Amino acid sequence: MDAFLAPLSLIFSHSATALLLQIMNRLVQKSIHSGFTFVIKQPLNTTEMKFLELAEKRYSCKKFSSKPLEEEKLEYILQAGRLAPTAKNLQEQRIYVAASPEALARVDEATPYRYGAPLVLIVAYDKDNVYIYPGGKRRSGIEDASIVATHLMLAAADAGVDSCWLNCFDPEKLHAALGLPDNEEILMMLDLGYAADGAGPLPNHFSRKPLEETVTRI
Repeated sequence: MDAFLAPLSLIFSHSATALLLQIMNRLVQKSIHSGFTFVIKQPLNTTEMKFLELAEKRYSCKKFSSKPLEEEKLEYILQAGRLAPTAKNLQEQRIYVAASPEALARVDEATPYRYGAPLVLIVAYDKDNVYIYPGGKRRSGIEDASIVATHLMLAAADAGVDSCWLNCFDPEKLHAALGLPDNEEILMMLDLGYAADGAGPLPNHFSRKPLEETVTRI
């Protein structure tokens, strides 16, 4: 325990650190006498905490400024998508970068939810190049493209870029409007840019169910 609390001496005075040690030791002794195990959970590493903070901080931006997205940040985000795992490493994702006025106009025809973003990524996949599950009824295209899209979204947050995952559109109409190949299917769109003044997460953004409601150990 002394090793665990030692870094506190860098923050608190010697007397304060000693007091904390006394409190922690008393808690440990009390837990032992009570028949309970006193466990201090430490982060696995600093990356663990950084990722959870990033995941919580990211939100769906619904009001973008006109500030353009820097090319180096776009490249960083796209590289994160390239590194995403896919079944059998088939890498069937196809990502379209809509940034021209013409492309954004087609996006706007498909959905009213671009929210003024200066750039939109359209994530599709080659449905002829997917893993087929045993039983032959399930294919990996949607899940693989979803993994790629999640990498894109979290990489954007890591780069300080705001985003919004869009699924309120007709994929077939957008597919036709963009003239995509017949073997490709659109999964989603991702608005990218910088939040405008007054933008922020929805009131329920930080509301999460406890693990006990979503996780079952079997």
